[in-house]
Amino acid sequence: MLLSAKRAATAVSGKRLRAAALAAAVLFGVTAPAPASAHPHGPGLLQCQGTESIGYRPGVTFQARPIRITVDGRFASCAGGDGTVKSGGYHEEFTLVTGCNKLLEGFRSRRTYHWNIGDSSPRNTGDSSTADISGISTAVVGQVVTPVTGTVTHGRLQGHHLLQVIPLPQPSALQCLAGGLTGATGVTTLTIF
Repeated sequence: MLLSAKRAATAVSGKRLRAAALAAAVLFGVTAPAPASAHPHGPGLLQCQGTESIGYRPGVTFQARPIRITVDGRFASCAGGDGTVKSGGYHEEFTLVTGCNKLLEGFRSRRTYHWNIGDSSPRNTGDSSTADISGISTAVVGQVVTPVTGTVTHGRLQGHHLLQVIPLPQPSALQCLAGGLTGATGVTTLTIF
């Protein structure tokens, strides 16, 4: 009986996650991909799960000022596509003028995902996907949730759309008043379809 209840709860949770991803795709204008024959540079759906860490130097306070931002994303596991991508990640560094009151503003950027290929022990072969992306963050129950949408413009899965969802802890007023927010880490999921 307990096992059946757990299975039912897991099924409901999975349906909610799929519904949330679909709602984000509709809300942020991601359309369904064209048939596979229209994308000759690789097979369809690739899903990855991992973490994203953001560092701010100097710390972000209420006073807007130039901040050096470092973003590190690591996908511990990937599945789908043609089955060769096992893990991956991305790294970005840039400077912008921001403060705690401006962390939710929208953005446009170019991101390169680097893939690790292999069966038993993944290895970096220089394989990558570069995408033009955009996103806007929303504060939701103590988290800053950022759905990122875009299209792969170069490399593996060129021409396919992507949706990456990144929830990070929302900074507290105390962090913004004291030494400033210096970083945050949260889980992330990436779907290329």
